This record gives sequence, C-alpha cells and structure tokens, in this order.
Amino acid sequence: MAKAKKSAKKPAAKKAPAKKAAKKAVKKAPAKKVVKKAPAKKAVKKAAPKKAAKKVVKKAAPKKPAKKRTPNPAFMKPVMPDAALGAVVGAQPMPRTEITKKLWEYLKAKGLQKGRTITADENLQKVFDGKKQVDMIEMTKLVAKHIG
Repeated sequence: MAKAKKSAKKPAAKKAPAKKAAKKAVKKAPAKKVVKKAPAKKAVKKAAPKKAAKKVVKKAAPKKPAKKRTPNPAFMKPVMPDAALGAVVGAQPMPRTEITKKLWEYLKAKGLQKGRTITADENLQKVFDGKKQVDMIEMTKLVAKHIG
C-alpha cells in the first residue's frame, strides 16, 4: 500500500534574531525633554440658523357643481326577454340593466354563486344552453343570446 502524500507545506524556518552588540558600544546622549503644546483649536464655522421655510398654501379651485349622470339611452331601452330567460327574470319588457339586476337577485336568492362560478338550476340550464356551471363572463354572453 502506498503512503498518502501530505499536501500541507512545512512552515517557513524562523530567522535568527539580529545581534544587539552595536547598542551596547555606542551610548546615546540623553534625550531632551520635549514640552508638548496644546493642539491648536480649529476654527469651527457655525451654520447660520435656518430660516423657517415659508409654506405655500394653494387655494383650492372652486368646485363645479356635480352634474347628475344621465344613463345611456341604449341601456334604458326596454327589451323583451325570451321564454327561457323570462322564467328567471320575468316576461315583461325591461331595460338591459334591470334584466341584469333581476338575474343577480335570482342567483343570490337561490345561492347559486360560488366565487366566479355560477351553478345552474333547471330554469338557468335552459338559458345557459344546458350547461350546469358557467363562469360570470360566459354567463353574460349566454344571457345576451336570450334578449331580443
């Protein structure tokens, strides 16, 4: 069996200390006492006091009297639902907005909505072309086919 080589390097050899013989032979003159002076004070500039910022107050523009919104006449035109949709919202002519309101009242009263999904009962299956479940966007497309 071969011995595994050690990958760690050996530490570098320490150098021998320098000789101190020169220090003993030569005597130095005694050092002079040095008096330390206090450090010079730096001139500190004081910031000028900040002036209070003037608040600019904008005067509110006079409000125009609110106009009452007038509904689009196309939405208010009475339309006749067919027999399948009439069983859900009523058979008399009414505006599209009223048909939508009555349809949502029907869905909420029967508890047919869960999130974005509408579950159809017997009357709504006729309106939804026999589908048991539709989503809200698909429902509007299917209901539009039954308005004449």
